[in-house]
Amino acid sequence: MKVPMLDLHAQYEDLMPQIRAQLDEVFATHHYIMGAQVKELEEKMQDYLGIKHAIGCASGTDALVLAVKALGLGAGDEIITTPFTFFATASSIWRNNAKPVFVDIDPQTFNLDAKNIEQAITSHTKAIMPVHLFGQCSNMDAIMEIAQKHKLRVIEDNAQGIGSTWNGKMSCAFGDIGTLSFFPSKNLGAMGDGGMCLTNDAELATALRQLRVHGEGPKYYHKCVGLNSRLDTIQAAVLLVKLDHLESWSQQRRVNASYYDKHLAHVGDIKTPYIDPQARSIYNQYTLITARRDELMAHLQKKGVGCAVYYPLPLHLQECFADLGYKAGDFPVAEELAKKVLSIPIYPELTQEMQQYVVDSIKEFFS
Repeated sequence: MKVPMLDLHAQYEDLMPQIRAQLDEVFATHHYIMGAQVKELEEKMQDYLGIKHAIGCASGTDALVLAVKALGLGAGDEIITTPFTFFATASSIWRNNAKPVFVDIDPQTFNLDAKNIEQAITSHTKAIMPVHLFGQCSNMDAIMEIAQKHKLRVIEDNAQGIGSTWNGKMSCAFGDIGTLSFFPSKNLGAMGDGGMCLTNDAELATALRQLRVHGEGPKYYHKCVGLNSRLDTIQAAVLLVKLDHLESWSQQRRVNASYYDKHLAHVGDIKTPYIDPQARSIYNQYTLITARRDELMAHLQKKGVGCAVYYPLPLHLQECFADLGYKAGDFPVAEELAKKVLSIPIYPELTQEMQQYVVDSIKEFFS
């Protein structure tokens, strides 16, 4: 049996008639940039997340770059974030000429450990950028308490966590700005790149809308230098169809996670994902911890089971950030987990037979 890490063929099979109908509407107007579907998606996302302003843009990376820029953060400013995340988190800070300051992560949730934040705050610290990694919301109560105490801005990198909650409140709804990615492999993925910024602050929303069109407003008059970062109408049309299915997909991912939790308990040295009781995860990934990660990965690949490592090298050890002055040993939790994490298929279209094959393949390795 073959069990891919993600099966977009299965995801799109039943959706294509609706998607084609939506695309036909776009083709009828030929409004490919900032067409009506973009505004419709923004309004639909506002309703879903309970946030006042949604601003579509070209990618999840651009959403972060725009968020940092809209908050006026730049040269001389420090932004505290996690070293255990996708590259865009830190690169968005760097590209705005600000300085990413890393702190270590929680060994159970993989998210930024709030207990480590205050010791990293200096007179140059202007913001905190938590990441809701693998679909589980960070401890936003603790993070917001620290931010308010020290008068810091908060940008939620929610590329992997749309629909996740903390104490019943949607991710993206805590900080000054939240960001989403619609990369095709995400729980809500487009047929190409796409992203979005969310905020409850009207002034920030205005700034974000202006920054995504070169800082223009009115047309051909530029108050500042922004980006060319607009969400394509075609991608918005696809996402309009898929957003209606997101909650049911997330629920099925939780069902699949429960199956793994039950059947992988006490198998070898495996630790299954820990979900904080205050969090509702959407399981963008289902990530195991095992000291025999590389051997297990090779075994699963041989068995035809998709698997992946997110992420093999923490950001503070990346060559391009050498000038920040970090070294091996600075963030031991992130460094240890980078050697031990392995994600296995969790997408909603998995059959129980496929899941059982994944479980059996893992058990076979450890036996």
